[in-house]
Amino acid sequence: MKIKGLRWWIIGLIFLATLINYIDRSSLGIMWPSISKDLGMDKNDYALILNVFMISYAVGQSVFGRLLDKIGTRVGFVISISVWGVATMLHAVARGILSFSFFRIVLGVGEAGNWPGAVKSNAEWFPAKERAFAQGIFNAGASIGSVVAPPLIAILWVGFGWKVTFIIVGILGLLWVIPWLIINKATPGSHPWITEEERKYITSGQTSIEKDNMATKGLSIQQILSHRESWAVLISRFFIEPIWWLFVGWMPIYLADQYGFDVKEIGFFAWVPYVGAAIGSLAGGYFSGRLMLNGASVDQARKRTITIGGVIMFLGLVATILFANNPVLFVVIVAFVLFGFQFVISNIQTIPSDLFSGKSVGTLAGLGGSVGVFSVIIMNFLVPMISEYSYTPIFIMIAVFVPLSVAAIYGLAKEIKQLD
Repeated sequence: MKIKGLRWWIIGLIFLATLINYIDRSSLGIMWPSISKDLGMDKNDYALILNVFMISYAVGQSVFGRLLDKIGTRVGFVISISVWGVATMLHAVARGILSFSFFRIVLGVGEAGNWPGAVKSNAEWFPAKERAFAQGIFNAGASIGSVVAPPLIAILWVGFGWKVTFIIVGILGLLWVIPWLIINKATPGSHPWITEEERKYITSGQTSIEKDNMATKGLSIQQILSHRESWAVLISRFFIEPIWWLFVGWMPIYLADQYGFDVKEIGFFAWVPYVGAAIGSLAGGYFSGRLMLNGASVDQARKRTITIGGVIMFLGLVATILFANNPVLFVVIVAFVLFGFQFVISNIQTIPSDLFSGKSVGTLAGLGGSVGVFSVIIMNFLVPMISEYSYTPIFIMIAVFVPLSVAAIYGLAKEIKQLD
């Protein structure tokens, strides 16, 4: 049996896994007004639980990045999603800050594998000119998951309460494993269902260095970090990641604090910004791919796309400070911010596969994720303290991060290309 466009089935499954990933991780924040009331916890407890998750998520990205380079994406994804699905279900038996923190640690480690796994899988299954678009499809899973999560969680919460809701959403990940194992039998070089035409198309779009290195041992972390271009990825992600995570982690709390929203009202409003994010995911990948088809180099396409998205993001964050004086206007402006973020991030996340190949891609992608998450941890400690007075300084801080992230790409990656 042969399947035309098998690579799109693979990225479709990764999209679905990412969608489930964001439903699972969003559940706590959306239901927090109810959970905190039942268990007697406050915003500082939420910040601590969130940071425990982020620390384990940061460590997990590096661990899974290296693990995926050793065992491959097929088995690596199964381990990752099984761990986070079970961890989500166990939230139902949490009774306080210690048990919630423990289950969030397990959740963070499991969910971390999704990102380096997607980058590595894209390097295996897509030619260079399609990778940013494939990464955009994958990132759209995060955005669509964040669109689906608020109303879905609110409906489940109304019908079953927060405990059963955690069990239901945790089961989704375990069900995903079945089609993944059936469809993703092997890499393109040996998959029995791939057409010869598609196999040649994928390999023709990979550099000779990539082809030579697909089966070779990956570089050590020290070797990877000896290149300035690797530091462009790490520093850029350090500055840009808090922008996304501020809204993922704190927007439900912001809506509750500023407008007195309960779980149902959060579910009604909180999905809107992620529509912009989903469009940005696809648009950023398509735009850079189109530039390459029109003759731009990988370096030119990545940098132009990152610059445009950075401008949109920065202007949107300024607008949240100056104009967002009601909940409707706030979520609409944030939709533009997250459009810009996803327009940028799908290209930054693709850079590891632009620079390296084979068993080094997952390692750099995982390191980038870890560095980005550590900056988010710092932000999460600051938000409860600063927000007691005003959220405005927080929005100013992340607005400043945008040009710093873009500058890191230009300053450290003089030319984005495969490094021999």
